[in-house]
Amino acid sequence: MALTLVAAACGDDDDSAGDTTPPEPTSAATDPAPEPTAAPAPEPTTAPAPEPTTAPAPEPTTAPTEPESLHPDWPEKLVFGFVPSQEQETLQDDIQPFIDVLEAGLGIEVEGVVTTDYTGLVTAMGSGQAQLGAFGPFGYVLGKDNFGNIEALIQSIRFGSATYHGQWFTNDASICAEPPVEATSLENQDGEVVQVTALDAVALQVGVFFGDDGKALGETTDDGAAIAAGSSCIGDLADVAGKTIAFTTETSTSGFLFPANQLNDIGIDATTDVTGVFTGGHDAAVTAVYNGDAEIGLSFDDARRTIRSEQTDVGSEVIVFNITPEIPNDVVAVSSDLPGDLKDAIYDTVASFLETDEGEAIFDEIYGWTDVRRADEADFDIVRTAANTLGITEPV
Repeated sequence: MALTLVAAACGDDDDSAGDTTPPEPTSAATDPAPEPTAAPAPEPTTAPAPEPTTAPAPEPTTAPTEPESLHPDWPEKLVFGFVPSQEQETLQDDIQPFIDVLEAGLGIEVEGVVTTDYTGLVTAMGSGQAQLGAFGPFGYVLGKDNFGNIEALIQSIRFGSATYHGQWFTNDASICAEPPVEATSLENQDGEVVQVTALDAVALQVGVFFGDDGKALGETTDDGAAIAAGSSCIGDLADVAGKTIAFTTETSTSGFLFPANQLNDIGIDATTDVTGVFTGGHDAAVTAVYNGDAEIGLSFDDARRTIRSEQTDVGSEVIVFNITPEIPNDVVAVSSDLPGDLKDAIYDTVASFLETDEGEAIFDEIYGWTDVRRADEADFDIVRTAANTLGITEPV
């Protein structure tokens, strides 16, 4: 705090009288001359000087001041919205440690909320009810293009990759051209879908964990139960016609937008040629196929991990048989109205937290992030093209 000290200077006034000098003696010449006489000189007198006086100095005073904020243009509170990649109440619990870290790093209150779907978060950001939001790329594009006051700040990185893909999965192995293989996954390579080992997949697969030497098979639950490694095969998307498909939400890039475009490209209408069910989340789509409520499902790769602790055999019971083209990774978007230095502080806090063991574990549990970079708006043009192809240009 700045303190202002006002002090009064002290001044002394000295008044003194001058000395008086006696007159010279005088005489007159006469005959006979009398003895000269001199008038007795009066004793010199000095006017008594007054005692010097000093005006009393006022007591020093300090003007009271209000403490000044280091960032007076920052808001007192931020609302950070998340969309459900897993069961809503579970996600609310999972994000709280991260919210606490962000609040401490910024020095202002941060409230984390989980919206019911992408549309709810788009609306909250566009209307100013939330200032931060963790978006899939499609939800972000809709928000940006419809409201304009949203910008991508942070783009997630997963194991060195800034892109990801959606995965098609099934509980019916007959859709596979070849029998499914345990501990494998699918990747896009040179325009083709190829099968790779689970340890070579970019995204962390169900049944894989980080050991002392990196990725390893043999993941277990906290109580020691074995988690089945994920199985995959390559199947023909034409075989999904007429089947029940568990999509996630209408605004999910990997859970609906890109898969629907894939079907349209081979002459299958995603709204009329299949029975589509929107489950509301990626974990819910996996659960629907695991439970037999749908024959086919869509999610990000590998969303089977979201239910592996409760359903340890999900990797063998839910088989990945195809994937979507590559998609730019999800983002944290911010209100364009926030000060630039606050945006920088948000990015720095998230990046620093991800470098800790706690941060890595929390973001793996929530969204599978392993790193972040500053987002580039041009990366989302492919998403806009896909949305325009389906005619989805507004939140639904």
